[in-house]
Amino acid sequence: MEVGPRLGVHVVTSVPLRKQPVQRRSAKRVEQMLKACAALIDELGYDGVTTTLIAERAGVAVGSLYQFFPDKRAVVQALTKRNLDYFTAEIDRRLDWDHLEHWWHGVDTIIDIYVEMYREIPGFARVRFGDVIDLRFIDDERDNNTVIADQIAGLVAQKVNVPVESLYRTITIASDIGDTILALAFRRKLFGEQDMIDEAKRVVRAYLAREF
Repeated sequence: MEVGPRLGVHVVTSVPLRKQPVQRRSAKRVEQMLKACAALIDELGYDGVTTTLIAERAGVAVGSLYQFFPDKRAVVQALTKRNLDYFTAEIDRRLDWDHLEHWWHGVDTIIDIYVEMYREIPGFARVRFGDVIDLRFIDDERDNNTVIADQIAGLVAQKVNVPVESLYRTITIASDIGDTILALAFRRKLFGEQDMIDEAKRVVRAYLAREF
Protein backbone atom coordinates (compact mmCIF):
# COMPACT_ATOMS: atom_id res chain seq x y z
CA MET A 1 0.00 0.00 0.00
CA GLU A 2 1.32 3.43 -0.89
CA VAL A 3 0.64 6.19 1.58
CA GLY A 4 0.74 9.90 0.83
CA PRO A 5 3.43 12.04 2.42
CA ARG A 6 0.95 13.86 4.65
CA LEU A 7 -0.49 10.75 6.26
CA GLY A 8 -0.72 11.09 10.01
CA VAL A 9 -0.28 14.85 10.18
CA HIS A 10 -2.48 16.04 13.02
CA VAL A 11 -3.02 19.68 12.13
CA VAL A 12 -4.92 20.28 8.94
CA THR A 13 -4.03 22.90 6.36
CA SER A 14 -4.12 26.40 7.79
CA VAL A 15 -7.34 28.35 7.65
CA PRO A 16 -7.78 29.87 4.14
CA LEU A 17 -7.45 33.52 5.16
CA ARG A 18 -6.50 36.26 2.75
CA LYS A 19 -4.39 37.65 5.55
CA GLN A 20 -3.65 36.48 9.06
CA PRO A 21 -5.01 38.61 11.92
CA VAL A 22 -1.95 39.92 13.71
CA GLN A 23 -3.70 42.15 16.23
CA ARG A 24 -6.02 40.97 18.98
CA ARG A 25 -8.81 43.14 17.59
CA SER A 26 -8.49 41.54 14.16
CA ALA A 27 -8.40 38.04 15.64
CA LYS A 28 -11.54 38.87 17.59
CA ARG A 29 -13.31 40.01 14.40
CA VAL A 30 -12.40 36.77 12.63
CA GLU A 31 -13.71 34.79 15.61
CA GLN A 32 -16.96 36.79 15.50
CA MET A 33 -17.34 35.98 11.81
CA LEU A 34 -16.82 32.26 12.35
CA LYS A 35 -19.25 32.24 15.27
CA ALA A 36 -21.84 34.15 13.22
CA CYS A 37 -21.37 31.79 10.28
CA ALA A 38 -21.95 28.73 12.47
CA ALA A 39 -25.14 30.18 13.93
CA LEU A 40 -26.46 31.11 10.49
CA ILE A 41 -25.71 27.63 9.13
CA ASP A 42 -27.81 26.16 11.95
CA GLU A 43 -30.66 28.51 11.06
CA LEU A 44 -30.50 28.64 7.26
CA GLY A 45 -28.25 25.82 6.06
CA TYR A 46 -25.18 26.40 3.91
CA ASP A 47 -27.12 27.57 0.85
CA GLY A 48 -28.99 30.23 2.82
CA VAL A 49 -25.88 31.87 4.23
CA THR A 50 -24.29 34.86 2.50
CA THR A 51 -21.26 36.96 3.30
CA THR A 52 -23.57 39.92 3.93
CA LEU A 53 -25.54 37.95 6.52
CA ILE A 54 -22.34 36.74 8.18
CA ALA A 55 -21.01 40.29 8.44
CA GLU A 56 -24.30 41.63 9.77
CA ARG A 57 -24.57 38.89 12.40
CA ALA A 58 -20.93 39.39 13.40
CA GLY A 59 -21.41 43.15 13.70
CA VAL A 60 -18.70 44.00 11.17
CA ALA A 61 -18.68 45.66 7.78
CA VAL A 62 -18.81 43.26 4.85
CA GLY A 63 -15.61 44.86 3.61
CA SER A 64 -13.95 43.76 6.84
CA LEU A 65 -15.00 40.18 6.12
CA TYR A 66 -13.48 40.37 2.62
CA GLN A 67 -10.19 41.50 4.14
CA PHE A 68 -9.84 37.99 5.57
CA PHE A 69 -12.04 35.74 3.41
CA PRO A 70 -12.56 35.81 -0.38
CA ASP A 71 -16.07 34.34 -0.20
CA LYS A 72 -18.59 32.38 1.88
CA ARG A 73 -16.98 29.07 1.04
CA ALA A 74 -13.71 30.21 2.60
CA VAL A 75 -15.48 31.23 5.82
CA VAL A 76 -17.13 27.81 6.09
CA GLN A 77 -13.84 26.09 5.24
CA ALA A 78 -12.19 27.94 8.10
CA LEU A 79 -15.00 26.86 10.41
CA THR A 80 -14.76 23.26 9.18
CA LYS A 81 -10.99 23.08 9.59
CA ARG A 82 -11.28 24.50 13.08
CA ASN A 83 -13.83 21.80 13.91
CA LEU A 84 -11.52 19.09 12.57
CA ASP A 85 -8.65 20.44 14.65
CA TYR A 86 -10.96 20.37 17.68
CA PHE A 87 -11.98 16.78 16.89
CA THR A 88 -8.40 15.54 16.68
CA ALA A 89 -7.34 17.57 19.71
CA GLU A 90 -10.14 16.00 21.77
CA ILE A 91 -9.14 12.52 20.63
CA ASP A 92 -5.54 13.27 21.59
CA ARG A 93 -6.60 14.64 24.98
CA ARG A 94 -9.07 11.92 25.91
CA LEU A 95 -7.41 8.78 24.53
CA ASP A 96 -5.27 7.57 27.42
CA TRP A 97 -4.25 4.10 26.23
CA ASP A 98 -2.20 3.42 29.35
CA HIS A 99 -5.33 3.55 31.50
CA LEU A 100 -7.99 2.16 29.16
CA GLU A 101 -9.62 -0.97 30.53
CA HIS A 102 -9.85 -2.31 26.96
CA TRP A 103 -8.91 -1.00 23.51
CA TRP A 104 -12.54 -0.83 22.44
CA HIS A 105 -13.12 1.94 24.96
CA GLY A 106 -10.93 4.00 22.65
CA VAL A 107 -13.41 3.30 19.84
CA ASP A 108 -16.24 4.43 22.10
CA THR A 109 -14.38 7.62 22.98
CA ILE A 110 -13.84 8.63 19.35
CA ILE A 111 -17.49 8.00 18.47
CA ASP A 112 -18.64 9.86 21.58
CA ILE A 113 -16.56 12.90 20.63
CA TYR A 114 -18.13 12.94 17.15
CA VAL A 115 -21.64 12.62 18.60
CA GLU A 116 -20.97 15.41 21.10
CA MET A 117 -19.85 17.67 18.28
CA TYR A 118 -22.96 16.81 16.30
CA ARG A 119 -25.14 17.78 19.24
CA GLU A 120 -23.21 20.71 20.68
CA ILE A 121 -20.95 22.46 18.15
CA PRO A 122 -22.87 25.23 16.32
CA GLY A 123 -23.21 24.56 12.61
CA PHE A 124 -21.62 21.11 12.73
CA ALA A 125 -24.82 19.11 12.29
CA ARG A 126 -25.61 20.93 9.03
CA VAL A 127 -22.21 20.73 7.27
CA ARG A 128 -20.17 18.27 9.38
CA PHE A 129 -16.67 18.11 7.92
CA GLY A 130 -17.79 19.63 4.63
CA ASP A 131 -19.13 16.56 2.79
CA VAL A 132 -22.52 18.26 2.36
CA ILE A 133 -20.82 20.99 0.34
CA ASP A 134 -17.98 19.23 -1.45
CA LEU A 135 -16.38 15.80 -1.04
CA ARG A 136 -13.01 17.60 -1.12
CA PHE A 137 -13.98 20.56 1.00
CA ILE A 138 -11.14 20.33 3.54
CA ASP A 139 -8.30 19.54 1.14
CA ASP A 140 -8.24 19.96 -2.64
CA GLU A 141 -6.17 16.80 -3.09
CA ARG A 142 -7.96 14.35 -0.76
CA ASP A 143 -11.60 13.64 0.00
CA ASN A 144 -12.90 14.63 3.42
CA ASN A 145 -13.17 11.09 4.79
CA THR A 146 -9.55 10.42 3.84
CA VAL A 147 -8.40 13.55 5.68
CA ILE A 148 -10.32 12.48 8.80
CA ALA A 149 -8.99 8.92 8.65
CA ASP A 150 -5.46 10.32 8.26
CA GLN A 151 -5.91 12.37 11.41
CA ILE A 152 -7.27 9.47 13.47
CA ALA A 153 -4.67 6.98 12.19
CA GLY A 154 -1.85 9.36 13.04
CA LEU A 155 -3.12 9.94 16.56
CA VAL A 156 -3.75 6.26 17.29
CA ALA A 157 -0.34 5.30 15.87
CA GLN A 158 1.34 7.70 18.27
CA LYS A 159 -0.69 6.43 21.22
CA VAL A 160 0.11 2.76 20.62
CA ASN A 161 3.59 3.35 19.18
CA VAL A 162 3.12 1.54 15.86
CA PRO A 163 3.79 2.70 12.28
CA VAL A 164 0.89 4.73 10.95
CA GLU A 165 1.06 2.84 7.64
CA SER A 166 0.02 -0.36 9.41
CA LEU A 167 -3.15 1.29 10.72
CA TYR A 168 -4.24 3.46 7.82
CA ARG A 169 -6.34 0.94 5.86
CA THR A 170 -8.05 -0.41 8.98
CA ILE A 171 -8.78 3.02 10.46
CA THR A 172 -10.13 4.27 7.13
CA ILE A 173 -12.58 1.37 6.86
CA ALA A 174 -13.60 1.62 10.53
CA SER A 175 -14.17 5.38 10.18
CA ASP A 176 -16.39 4.92 7.13
CA ILE A 177 -18.36 2.15 8.83
CA GLY A 178 -19.05 4.29 11.88
CA ASP A 179 -20.00 7.33 9.82
CA THR A 180 -22.41 5.32 7.65
CA ILE A 181 -24.23 3.88 10.65
CA LEU A 182 -24.45 7.20 12.49
CA ALA A 183 -25.86 8.77 9.32
CA LEU A 184 -28.94 6.56 9.68
CA ALA A 185 -29.88 8.52 12.79
CA PHE A 186 -28.33 11.96 12.46
CA ARG A 187 -28.61 12.65 8.73
CA ARG A 188 -31.22 10.28 7.34
CA LYS A 189 -33.14 10.18 10.65
CA LEU A 190 -34.41 6.64 10.06
CA PHE A 191 -33.70 5.21 13.52
CA GLY A 192 -33.20 6.38 17.08
CA GLU A 193 -29.99 8.22 17.81
CA GLN A 194 -28.90 6.17 20.80
CA ASP A 195 -29.68 2.88 19.06
CA MET A 196 -27.46 3.88 16.14
CA ILE A 197 -24.68 5.18 18.39
CA ASP A 198 -24.65 1.82 20.18
CA GLU A 199 -24.78 -0.03 16.85
CA ALA A 200 -21.89 2.00 15.42
CA LYS A 201 -19.76 1.14 18.43
CA ARG A 202 -20.70 -2.55 18.24
CA VAL A 203 -20.01 -2.92 14.51
CA VAL A 204 -16.74 -0.94 14.55
CA ARG A 205 -15.55 -2.95 17.56
CA ALA A 206 -16.38 -6.21 15.76
CA TYR A 207 -14.51 -5.12 12.63
CA LEU A 208 -11.44 -4.02 14.56
CA ALA A 209 -11.46 -7.18 16.68
CA ARG A 210 -11.23 -9.22 13.49
CA GLU A 211 -8.40 -7.06 12.18
CA PHE A 212 -6.40 -6.95 15.40
